[in-house]
Amino acid sequence: MQVEYSPSLFVLILGAGALAFALVPLGLAWAWARKFSPPKPGPDKNAIYECGLESKGDAWVQFKSEYYLYAIIFLIFDVETIFLLPFAVAFTGLGVGAFAAMMVFLVLLVEGLAWAWQKGVLTWK
Repeated sequence: MQVEYSPSLFVLILGAGALAFALVPLGLAWAWARKFSPPKPGPDKNAIYECGLESKGDAWVQFKSEYYLYAIIFLIFDVETIFLLPFAVAFTGLGVGAFAAMMVFLVLLVEGLAWAWQKGVLTWK
């Protein structure tokens, strides 16, 4: 006799396993801290600590937009590396279409770099 299983049952079991995988260690850490860590409230323990210095002024500080542009350009070329590595490893086994697609990808990235260079985004002020 063969038993039929519903595909949604597998999804439900995997979802419950993923949830347990995330929540069980958190619950165990909470229980351990509750049982073995003595509470030590005080002005020093409750003080805000950041790099050994007392906080001064407002926490809402505006950053220059150039910092975000540096980050975005870094991510673009980081993703480029991720795509180029498998291409370089499998280069001899790929056809002309894969080579043409990678060249289009590289041309678009070089075009973006040229645009950023032309706009002066890469100059540190």
